[in-house]
Amino acid sequence: QVQFVESGGGLVQPGGSLKLSCVASGFTFSTHGLNWFRQAPGKVREFVAAISSTGLITNYADSVKGRATISRDNAKNTAYLQMNSLKPEDTAVYYCNGNIRGYNYWGQGTQVTVSS
Repeated sequence: QVQFVESGGGLVQPGGSLKLSCVASGFTFSTHGLNWFRQAPGKVREFVAAISSTGLITNYADSVKGRATISRDNAKNTAYLQMNSLKPEDTAVYYCNGNIRGYNYWGQGTQVTVSS
């Protein structure tokens, strides 16, 4: 079955960096675009970044533009989200997402906490 497994979250100080990973299985990874979303406590889940199947096209939310880089390694069935210059407002659970065969799949998420 389709699965996304995120990792790489943790506690980081403001101004720090983290690289999140999302390992996918159960579908042909190289033919699907992927997204990262995040959800902060008490807030709705919001879009962070998207990447096309080839990795040539990317898109970012204004809130992370210039600080985030989405990438993928199709040989490893893995997508990444590099976050730099982290701010306390980046604190959230980060989720990997893909629309596979008409259904939206989500991972379990990885917690990112930005605090001094």
